[in-house]
Amino acid sequence: MSDLSLKHWQTQSDDNEILWWKLDVAESPANVLSQEVLLELETLLEQCRKELPRGLVITSAKQSGFIAGADVNEFTPIETYEEALALIQKGQTLFDRLESLNCPTVALINGFCLGGGTELALACDYRIALDEPRTRIGLPEIKLGIHPGFGGSMRSVRTLGPVAAMGMMLTGSSMDARKARRVGLVDDKVPARQLDSAARFFIEKMPNKQHMNWQSRLLNTRPLRQLLAIKMRKTVAKKARQQHYPAPYALLEVWERYGHNERLMLSKEAQSVARLITGTTAHNLIRVFHLQTQLKGLGNKQVFTPKHVHVIGGGVMGGDIAAWCALQGMRVTVQDPSKKALSATFKRAANLYARRFRSYPHLGTQAMDRLMADTQGHGIGQADVIIEAIIEDLDAKQQLFKQLESQAKESALLATNTSSIPLEQLGSVLDRPERLVGLHFFNPVAKMPLLEVVRGKETSDEVLLHAQAFARHIDKLPLPVLSHPGFLVNRILMPYLLEAVLLEQEGIPAIVVDQAAKDFGMPMGPLELGDAVGLDVCLYVGRILSDALGGEVPERLIKLVDQGRLGKKSGRGFYRYKNGQQQIPKKEVYTGNIGVIQDRLLFRYLNEAVACLEEGIVESPEQLDAGMIFGTGFAPFTGGPLNYIQTLTAAQCMKIMNQLKDSLGDRFTPHKGWENL
Repeated sequence: MSDLSLKHWQTQSDDNEILWWKLDVAESPANVLSQEVLLELETLLEQCRKELPRGLVITSAKQSGFIAGADVNEFTPIETYEEALALIQKGQTLFDRLESLNCPTVALINGFCLGGGTELALACDYRIALDEPRTRIGLPEIKLGIHPGFGGSMRSVRTLGPVAAMGMMLTGSSMDARKARRVGLVDDKVPARQLDSAARFFIEKMPNKQHMNWQSRLLNTRPLRQLLAIKMRKTVAKKARQQHYPAPYALLEVWERYGHNERLMLSKEAQSVARLITGTTAHNLIRVFHLQTQLKGLGNKQVFTPKHVHVIGGGVMGGDIAAWCALQGMRVTVQDPSKKALSATFKRAANLYARRFRSYPHLGTQAMDRLMADTQGHGIGQADVIIEAIIEDLDAKQQLFKQLESQAKESALLATNTSSIPLEQLGSVLDRPERLVGLHFFNPVAKMPLLEVVRGKETSDEVLLHAQAFARHIDKLPLPVLSHPGFLVNRILMPYLLEAVLLEQEGIPAIVVDQAAKDFGMPMGPLELGDAVGLDVCLYVGRILSDALGGEVPERLIKLVDQGRLGKKSGRGFYRYKNGQQQIPKKEVYTGNIGVIQDRLLFRYLNEAVACLEEGIVESPEQLDAGMIFGTGFAPFTGGPLNYIQTLTAAQCMKIMNQLKDSLGDRFTPHKGWENL
């Protein structure tokens, strides 16, 4: 092949006349399909068509993985349907050209392969994946408020059949190499040393390509598509309402109506994505993606590389923090005088690793080997990070930190997982209070991505940077917050929870209150959330915040705790639980105004968010929105609470709050920060 001047692609032809294209996007840690990258690919394809090789292999020159998808930064400037449609059709045409090359083509997937990367791979004749856990293949566009647009919906159905393909796209989930091989998404999975030879084998032997089986072809006929689509819509509706998240419903419509005709489905796929990408939901979900990227950027792994973590407290939170750190490759000692608590920690860890490493069980065994019980605290002196996760008692924590300061390495990070006690009080007993930082995890640790990194008045800049780096080493999103009662997430969440308790106290059934919140777009209702956290914990934090900021704790919450109804852990709170599962009460007929319930819940939440921004608990509106989305699941389709306020306008919000204040009292008084929005 003639020499080309390329910025992002490396090309070479081997002795067998096989052409190798390696993507290495300049000035980027991961490969993404920007317009510049696709323009170069177009040039390569045109030349390949003229100078046809024996075969073509497309792979990545980066160790980080294959292709992470389209360049999301290029989505933001798109303003019109026509502009979006032209862009999508250009990508479709390019992948059509790849598919129509008159030589065998192989996508050699070394690591993650997502979105547009998977669409490119599907346009190749064969796909070979690296057989390692870091390989993740999928079409997660739904999470950005769109669906595959470069032919991915059509080609995935053609390859996998409608059930597997639609399941992958509707959930936005990815799969490892072994599962991808089982379902037919890839043709082979091999270790790293065999990747190149496997690619040559497929080009030389040209085995049959992956296609849906006869059962799947039957399911893809028009009558059965319609029946399947009805069932799939019901499943989607349990997780996402169409008015909030239109993308999965749009994808189902394209497949249901046009799945029998590949060219027509491609055309309708492009039109559908063009409509979605210019809509409000996609705009806000792309914003959420950028917020996540911003939080990741706050942790520089190079400044601090811990290898040993010591966790003090083997309860549910401490034990799960320890198990998570071990899963991420750290050596972990977990200290607790109770052998029963440690036994429970190891049991939960084993269950976590069994789920996470289902395809690679030996990695679960390795993680268990890194997790060690330490009843005497021998790991303190060797640890790079020490995390205190004992009971929420100031005296107990202060005594512990006195001991830790003398036993720990000078370079060790001293951290507390307190959810409510200001660091200034904890650090007052230390000779060097600048060493203390808060690492506030959220429950369940394995599912919640956010980690509040709490800075006290004395916490040094270096310690803060080390803590943020540690967050990224354990795959969490670091959110720096000031030490203040409740920090950010609990501070905003608690008035919302307490308002829900007041609504229930007034006689509105718990299920009605929770459904109102879920109808707005919350992932779960506030009373369900209270039961999950523990009503005793809610009462404790509620009292601390009420003492510090004013307000009252509802009598109903106090009474439930006094009765031992602590929520899920006791078997009964606002709901009943059996074997840890909520017993769904029968639906209540409520004739009142659901909108009023939503306003009461939402504006307690938004008012506290405005207060936190005004008081500088976080540095920016973007960080606040990110914290509440990733820490509480605040309706992502809104783009975050402060972004939602801008949608409604601050003036309209204040008008509603003043109406609520007139009818319900001073707790709805708009914070002075509203005037500055």
